[in-house]
Amino acid sequence: MSKSIIFHFDVNSAFLSWEAVYRLAHKGGMQDLREIASAVGGDMALRHGIILAKSIPAKKYGIKTGETILEAQRKCPNLVLVPPNYSLYEKCSAAFMNILREYSDVVEQYSIDEAFVDMTASCHLFGQPEDVAEQIKDHIREKLGFTVNVGVSSNKLLAKMASDFKKPDMVHTLYPEEIQEKMWPLPVSDLFFVGRATAKKLFSVGIKTIGDLAAADPVWLRSILKKQGEVIWGFANGVDLSPVLDQPPANKGYGNSTTTPYDVTDVETADRVLLALAETVGNRLREDNVQITVVSVGIRYADLSYYSHQKALQTATNLTWEIYQAACELFLELWNHGPIRHLGIHTSRVKDCDFFRQPTLFDETDYEKLARIDKTVDDLRKRFGMDSVMRAAFANQPNGKPQIDHLSGGISREKRTVDYSKLEID
Repeated sequence: MSKSIIFHFDVNSAFLSWEAVYRLAHKGGMQDLREIASAVGGDMALRHGIILAKSIPAKKYGIKTGETILEAQRKCPNLVLVPPNYSLYEKCSAAFMNILREYSDVVEQYSIDEAFVDMTASCHLFGQPEDVAEQIKDHIREKLGFTVNVGVSSNKLLAKMASDFKKPDMVHTLYPEEIQEKMWPLPVSDLFFVGRATAKKLFSVGIKTIGDLAAADPVWLRSILKKQGEVIWGFANGVDLSPVLDQPPANKGYGNSTTTPYDVTDVETADRVLLALAETVGNRLREDNVQITVVSVGIRYADLSYYSHQKALQTATNLTWEIYQAACELFLELWNHGPIRHLGIHTSRVKDCDFFRQPTLFDETDYEKLARIDKTVDDLRKRFGMDSVMRAAFANQPNGKPQIDHLSGGISREKRTVDYSKLEID
């Protein structure tokens, strides 16, 4: 049996790189955003003001993804900020994946800017693994204009760890025989699946490096971290049996959430936000031809505290109105009347569509009619655009405050496209 050959590709500063290439190639830009202190950031006016991606020069100022724009500007007053453009990112990502599929039939898109490629069956057609990784990396740079890091190993975990080594535009190997030299000296916080809370707990018990974790007793780790302790012990020793999947696994749940443009302090506005979220969640369920039986609502208050509440439905559904009604009930049970900055609807217990709905004795709702309405609305929006049909609740919103988008959650509207005519491009 041949040894597995797995590549992990990671676009360097993806959002920023894609914006930089687009400006240089299509907008007459002369300055490469990747070579200066720059970042992609949301709209502070709509309370989406966080850093989504930053250049390597910006990283030298200590700027971190996820921090607020104000924090980043305090660290680097001359930071060049550009707005997000997810429509562009999706096109760049698709072009990136298409190149990878020229080299293997087994490509797993891990995120918009990352992918695993199983080269076991095809690598011999192109050369030795490291040479092939260099070849693909250079192909991406020459054809698409942006750079990637490539990790090469015999499993997904080690390939991903390798791609995180020195950046940008590099190929690194991390085979099992290289773990002790290349991975064990790294801080334990660098290990995949070790988040901040876990790293803090490991540090508190004297485990500072990945090597320390690999040498620890897995039974003792389980007593501290439960099942995760055994998993990360296996990762620290390079153990990962997960295959590269060219088809994504079925969703275990569907949800959307949104940061409201202002603090919500009344039920009417909260209901409007929940309706907008139910619209997008319901549409996603119907697109995948599935239903759910559990609905939950999450509230993040102005002080950033977070609470959630869920309920099981009597019958599986993907109807917008039914999801909305359940969300409104949960909201009233959960809300403490404090100001709200973020609302979410999440669903679970996904099943394939049931075409026979068991009627109940006292329920007079015409579910077939609701299903027809949803299908008609979905079709109209697909054909004529997302704003072609809007519920009346969004047509007559109070003046003096930003409007609640009638289709909220996921990638917000202002992040989907950019009007470059309103920007100064150097």
